[in-house]
Amino acid sequence: MQNQRRVVIDYVSPKINNGEFFIKRIINEVVNIEAHILADGHDVLAASILYKHKKAKKWSETRLYLDANNEWKGSFTVEKQGFYTYKVEAWVDYALNWQHGIERKIEDGQHVKSELLEGIEHLKAIKSSVDKNDSFYFDYLINIFANEENYDEAINEAQSERLHDIFTKYPQKILANTSDEYKVYVDRKKARFSTWYEFFPRSASEHKGVHGTFKDCERLLPRIEKMGFDTLYLPPIHPIGEVNRKGKNNTTEAFDGDVGSTWGIGSKFGGHKDIHPELGTIDDFKALIQKAKAHNIEIAMDYALQAAPDHPWVKEHPTWFKWRPDGTVQYAENPPKKYQDILPIYWETKDYKALWQECLDILLYWIDCGIHVFRVDNPHTKPFYFWHWIIENVKAKHPDVIFLAEAFTAPKVMQQLAKQGYTQSYTYFTWRNSKQELTEYVEELTKGESREYMQPNFWPNTPDINPFHLQGANESKHIQRYVLAATLSSSIGIYGPVYEYMLSDALLGREEYNNSEKFQFTHYDWIIENKLITVISKINHIRHQNEALQQTNNIKFCYIENNNLLAFYKWNDAKTNQLLIIISLDDYGMQQGTVQVPLQDLGIDGNQQFQVKDLITNSSYNWQGEWNFVELHPTLPFHIFKINK
Repeated sequence: MQNQRRVVIDYVSPKINNGEFFIKRIINEVVNIEAHILADGHDVLAASILYKHKKAKKWSETRLYLDANNEWKGSFTVEKQGFYTYKVEAWVDYALNWQHGIERKIEDGQHVKSELLEGIEHLKAIKSSVDKNDSFYFDYLINIFANEENYDEAINEAQSERLHDIFTKYPQKILANTSDEYKVYVDRKKARFSTWYEFFPRSASEHKGVHGTFKDCERLLPRIEKMGFDTLYLPPIHPIGEVNRKGKNNTTEAFDGDVGSTWGIGSKFGGHKDIHPELGTIDDFKALIQKAKAHNIEIAMDYALQAAPDHPWVKEHPTWFKWRPDGTVQYAENPPKKYQDILPIYWETKDYKALWQECLDILLYWIDCGIHVFRVDNPHTKPFYFWHWIIENVKAKHPDVIFLAEAFTAPKVMQQLAKQGYTQSYTYFTWRNSKQELTEYVEELTKGESREYMQPNFWPNTPDINPFHLQGANESKHIQRYVLAATLSSSIGIYGPVYEYMLSDALLGREEYNNSEKFQFTHYDWIIENKLITVISKINHIRHQNEALQQTNNIKFCYIENNNLLAFYKWNDAKTNQLLIIISLDDYGMQQGTVQVPLQDLGIDGNQQFQVKDLITNSSYNWQGEWNFVELHPTLPFHIFKINK
């Protein structure tokens, strides 16, 4: 038999897979909760959010308020890293119901002496819970409610805001109902807002033809800091296999001097816990980590779970790999591509517990060295439940650790990785070009359910992807793609020197770099600066100075009468920082149009004049009304307007 609860709690949101997975937030962020709450009849209902950090012993409580159509809304703020649990509690509030009823009867001119006596019962029921001042007030109310000669005074107090507030503060939760419990994981700010710069350490040398080292990387830190990047991502830094080593441009024959692919991990010099000897020592690497911190930069490592044929694992743990009937080990393939220098892990091995533990130990080793950000190579080719286990174990001990999923795969697979615990994910931004494509994709990321658990990271290029639209592209296109990434997403990254120097020579008909650094090192004249570098630096500093650009989901696209112009409005939670961004998608021609400014969202009256300041040029313009004219040229194909009322 069911119990006597009267209140139904339905459609609590946000929740993921009905609570199977957790939503995500960052420290000091607000969690907005909604629920459908209803009961039979017309009694007054009340509801609260109960929430607590995993280390807290007691629940905190904040009220939900009726919006419309039995939909209740409320919020709470998460102030610490780690897991919070939250649930909704609802009840018929008999004290408030009594007050509401007596108000209606008094309005109708009825005598309510009997109802005042009923009120005494509600006062007595909660009197032991109230503070000293309210207790004295209750004594006073009980006295006048019981005394006929104080009738006029009593009915005034019965309808008072003070009594309503006390009933709300000390609710009688008779036959209360509670929803299921749900979880939110709270991360540090970098989980939401980060600016990544990628380069190969072996290409960091000042001297042409010389293999770079960690000490060479130290020399570049001031430059990277000056450009406004806060995360330096290094492709694998481990010993590179010598067996089946690849030559330039992924050729199967390597010649003397060919350095191989950094993702072909493992050799006689060690495996995933070792440093490629030409880069330096573990002490050199630790020194780089510390010196980067002094420049406000975190080092991000590549976590690639695969092995070269001469990785120590192959002899020590042969069952971790798949062997063919002819006795040879299976190398990696993605037909028609073949990777003879890389062996995939055999995840169905019976020795999986030892394999999983070793994979965890690798992360813990580098965390102990000072690494707290990992870019994970092809996570979609490893079991989802493995990722759940390993991320859960890492975050339990090291909540600061951030995992970026390099998974260019089916959207539902990318979403599943995020559900299993990945902090950020690469996206399809790299291939979204037109106004319609960009708008639809960003709306998908920011308005759908995935906004609660998946943080996109927009990259215009990577060492693996030289997109067709950047091949032979001019300076304007590179500026356009960077500003799109930097304003549409709060986390972004570039394959640095190749992008800033606009190097886009490609293999014929393919989105791959010719003479790719994946298979050789390159010499850059890092001293050279150009306009693109200046613009990138300026945009990065604008991102750090404007909270509106430090979260992704707060975006509203604005109508503009030109398909070559993209316009959108961004804001911070307090609406103290509001931006209007307009970007030309034309690399060669001037574009103009009239943008519809979202005056209502901005809190601006239709007749009110307001100022927009271009944060790139520092030029200011006085606008008035909903529709305003803009014109953009390829030399500077965007506006980042700060709106001042």
